[in-house]
Amino acid sequence: MLKRALIAFAAAVGIAATIALGFWQWGRGAQKTALHEAMARQELLVAVGAGELVRSAAAHPAGDDRELLHRPIVLRGTWLADRTVWLDNRQMNAVPGFYVVTPLHIEGSSAVVLVQRGWAPRNFTRREALPPLATPAGPVEVRGRLAPPPAKLYAFDTDEAGPIRQNLDLGRFRAETGLPLLPLSVQQTGAASEGLLRQWPPAGSGAEKNYGYAFQWWAIAGLIAILYVWFQFILPRRRRRARGL
Repeated sequence: MLKRALIAFAAAVGIAATIALGFWQWGRGAQKTALHEAMARQELLVAVGAGELVRSAAAHPAGDDRELLHRPIVLRGTWLADRTVWLDNRQMNAVPGFYVVTPLHIEGSSAVVLVQRGWAPRNFTRREALPPLATPAGPVEVRGRLAPPPAKLYAFDTDEAGPIRQNLDLGRFRAETGLPLLPLSVQQTGAASEGLLRQWPPAGSGAEKNYGYAFQWWAIAGLIAILYVWFQFILPRRRRRARGL
């Protein structure tokens, strides 16, 4: 009897735990779906101007202003071409290359914002060679969407320097250059130009993975229940009937 009680207890714990994990993953998926829908709504709002961006940076130095994030933006300014960074191992249309990031000095302000200008191909025979890039001098108009600083990839060297880098840490780059960089960046949109493509991958919510994990956990819970019933009730009953014959 003790053995049967222990087995029943273990099965109950396993079923309860996997069901709870399934609901946790489902909740995570729902949160990501809501976040993605909010992002899509932001992209439909009117474009942000330079003044609003600068005021937001003063009020939200950590760059956590959800009212502006992912909204369209139109800026005028001057490229700081000598501070351009080429982020390595980035893909566009499944082809590896660089994301090109250049600071833009915003017109009528002392503020500077990082602009993710687009993607350029990699020279695989001369890895230190940079592809041609046209950076206009003088005032330019940049259209895009507000975004967090460029996403980071895993790298052994966390204190990188030079034009080609694996990652760009906003705080370190601000200290390195002395530029008054705003906490948000701009992901430039539009047709290909200046040697750059701008076919940015659409931001997916990633919720489908969580929903998939939820169903996997619930399937495991169902399997535990089926195995428990099979080995504790059905199989012993069949054996008793076989011995009775």
